[in-house]
Amino acid sequence: MKAITIRGIDPEMAERLKKFASRQRKSINQLILEMLRQELGMEKRKRYTRTYDDLDELFGRWSDSEFEQIQRSIDEERKIDPGLWS
Repeated sequence: MKAITIRGIDPEMAERLKKFASRQRKSINQLILEMLRQELGMEKRKRYTRTYDDLDELFGRWSDSEFEQIQRSIDEERKIDPGLWS
């Protein structure tokens, strides 16, 4: 494979690339290759893959004991009564 050097990357762009790649858990090289492939029409853009977390604060969380209590209730309701199926 060919290696290409890109000149003129200022510190701000380098930092943004680094953060963007980090958020996607990719190397900067992987990120740039994917961007080039997409822009050159060699790879389709992924649509509808963004994960949103802006409403997370509106939802509560169960403690382990609350989860166990709710799960016991669900399990109890899912039991089949043999008398109803005779």
